Amino acid sequence: MMNLAVYEELRRRDGPAVSKATGISDGHPVLPGVVDTSHGGILYLDSVSVSFDGFKALNDLTLVVDAGELRCVIGPNGAGKTTMMDVITGKTRPDSGTAFFGQTIDLTRLSEPEIADIGIGRKFQKPTVFTDHTVFENLELARKADKRVWPTLTARLDSTARDRILTILDTIKLAPEAKRPAGLLSHGQKQWLEIGMLLMQEPQLLLLDEPVAGMTDDETMRSAELFESLAGDYTLVVVEHDMDFVARIADRVTVLHEGHVLAEGSMAQVQQNEQVIEVFLGR
Repeated sequence: MMNLAVYEELRRRDGPAVSKATGISDGHPVLPGVVDTSHGGILYLDSVSVSFDGFKALNDLTLVVDAGELRCVIGPNGAGKTTMMDVITGKTRPDSGTAFFGQTIDLTRLSEPEIADIGIGRKFQKPTVFTDHTVFENLELARKADKRVWPTLTARLDSTARDRILTILDTIKLAPEAKRPAGLLSHGQKQWLEIGMLLMQEPQLLLLDEPVAGMTDDETMRSAELFESLAGDYTLVVVEHDMDFVARIADRVTVLHEGHVLAEGSMAQVQQNEQVIEVFLGR
């Protein structure tokens, strides 16, 4: 059930309001499996709380992310950033509150595989690629298809799938490395490859956990260019500790502290927030 603050935020946007009682949009016919972003938002967390052995990892967290936005989430260790992504992807069930993908898809009712299938992709900090396979083969293995053993072994790569892989290779700037074993790539290149593998799944929302940790300055700059090119076509939520990187890419920055939103706005705005300076940026 959405609280008044989230409801009023939705009313402010074009289109009919979301029902306070159900969290389902009024007046918009939505096809099964289609993400309804008619109000502009694609992700809604409302009053989400999660406790572990008495410790509140999330404490009444409310967050709205617009479709196509590049949102950065920052905060000190223990602020709840990882738990937030765990809730979104179905790894952790909230004790209370709601999590919606678009207007109608209740994430708390879905399993992790179901959430991945409807268009939410997550990348962890450490890249996970098939090191003995080429870059092209990694993307081929990651494409959205029947993953059962026999269909996988007998599947043939048609022209549409090949074109899709070539497009992703260009997007992640790894076309020259297409025939190279993934294990020989640099750390940054492995990160880009894993992002490409996520893109092969045709997601609408990408959750990226410290994607530039361990990268060189050049790799970090190229990652910023990549994320900026993806925003708009995809929605990106980036958890990151590199403040220069965040300042470069973020449309909007959310600061978490003790499991709830401490501040939100442009990077310049949150840098000037006295509470943020005290608990995070000033440390």
